[in-house]
Amino acid sequence: MGFLEVLYIIVPIALAYSAPLIIAALGGIFSERSGVVNIALEGLMVMGAFSGIVSALTLSKMGLGAASPWLAMLIAIVVGAVFSLFLAIPAILFRADQTVLGVAINMLAVGLAIFLVRALYDKGQTDSIPNRISKENVPFLSDIPVLKMFFANVYYTSYIAIALAFVAWYVIFKTPFGLRLRSVGEHPMAADTMGINVTKMRFIGVMISGGFGGLAGAVYATSISLNFSVTTILGQGFLAIAAMIFGKWNPLGAMGAALFFGFAQAISIIGQQLPLLDQIPQVYLLIAPYLLTILALAGVVGRADAPKAVGVPYIKGKR
Repeated sequence: MGFLEVLYIIVPIALAYSAPLIIAALGGIFSERSGVVNIALEGLMVMGAFSGIVSALTLSKMGLGAASPWLAMLIAIVVGAVFSLFLAIPAILFRADQTVLGVAINMLAVGLAIFLVRALYDKGQTDSIPNRISKENVPFLSDIPVLKMFFANVYYTSYIAIALAFVAWYVIFKTPFGLRLRSVGEHPMAADTMGINVTKMRFIGVMISGGFGGLAGAVYATSISLNFSVTTILGQGFLAIAAMIFGKWNPLGAMGAALFFGFAQAISIIGQQLPLLDQIPQVYLLIAPYLLTILALAGVVGRADAPKAVGVPYIKGKR
């Protein structure tokens, strides 16, 4: 098996596993750029995966066919945005500890989702969805040697995730809304003095984060896992947080980091089918993405500057 043949196998899988990480990391950026720490991405992805699968199953029974997973993603965005209020309300209005809130929300999401699955299906996991997000070949581009690794046998959700990263970069750094969002995360008192509603902007940032988190969970569930159980989302939210930090709270940097982590996940999945890696015990391949995450974060410690007011509660007239 030649080098190109190996890439033809790895790259589509890496793009598939990177998509949820990119989307969730973008959500984290919107929240933390507004000044609210969001380590609840794991819980938001859990709720997105749960609502995405349940919605897809329900919509399929209604006869919507191939449209059901796409509509389920829209529902997951709404569910994620609403669920993020469990973070926004205590953190912004009542100045609760944002890290503790994030941990609590992660635990709540898993418990609530599994409870609802048992209530709805009387078992520990849902049925598999009959209509999934399928892999596609991009016309013309999938026939070009070398380039076809990026355009053949790939989920369209991967392209959507990459496009969203560029859109998020433009919104955050090139629009008045993005300037206001960044200002409340860097110096909320100065933003307040300029007439910007800090509370409103932070609510918007957290709810956008929730929408992205819900979408990320639904993308993973409807394209990769195809059902929901307690192990459907298992660490992807934390990898997304790592991608956000590794990317220095920049959407394009986070996208690059997520692609790197997705590549590591692809290696862990099919490593034993590849030359040289087939002699490595499976357990080492499985821990590789998380080990690479630790090494990547260790490399940026001290050099990745978070928004200055992130994690700092703010009430008008008080520091």
